[in-house]
Amino acid sequence: MAYELTEMKKAGIGLIGFGILFTFLGIVLFFDRGLLALGNIFSLAGVAILLGWRSTWALFTNRANYKGTASFFLGLFFIFVRWPIVGIILQIYGCFFLFSGFWSSIKLFLYHIPVVGWIIQFISPP
Repeated sequence: MAYELTEMKKAGIGLIGFGILFTFLGIVLFFDRGLLALGNIFSLAGVAILLGWRSTWALFTNRANYKGTASFFLGLFFIFVRWPIVGIILQIYGCFFLFSGFWSSIKLFLYHIPVVGWIIQFISPP
C-alpha cells in the first residue's frame, strides 16, 4: 500500500516533529543557534527517512527546485555561522519554493479537518 505507515515512516514523522519542536524553541529562545541547528538536522533526517533517500535527492536536485534548494541550504549555512535570523528567513523562503507543488494537496487535506476545514472554506473565495 502506498499510504501504509511502516516503522521507518513513523521514525521519519517523529524526527520531523522533533525538528519542528527544536526550531520553534530556537526561535522562541531568541534565535538560539544550537537549537535551530538541531531542528534543521532532525528535519532533514526525518524528510529523508520519510520520503526515502532517492526521493529526497530528487526533491532537492530537481531543476525546478534549484532556487528553493539553494536558499534553504544557504539559510542552513547562515545558521551554522551565527547569523540565525538571516538563516531562518532564507530557510522559510526556500521551504515555500521547495514544497510549492504540495500546497494543493495540503489544502485538500486541511479541508477534511472539522474546524480547520470550515474556517478555510469560510476564508477562501468560492
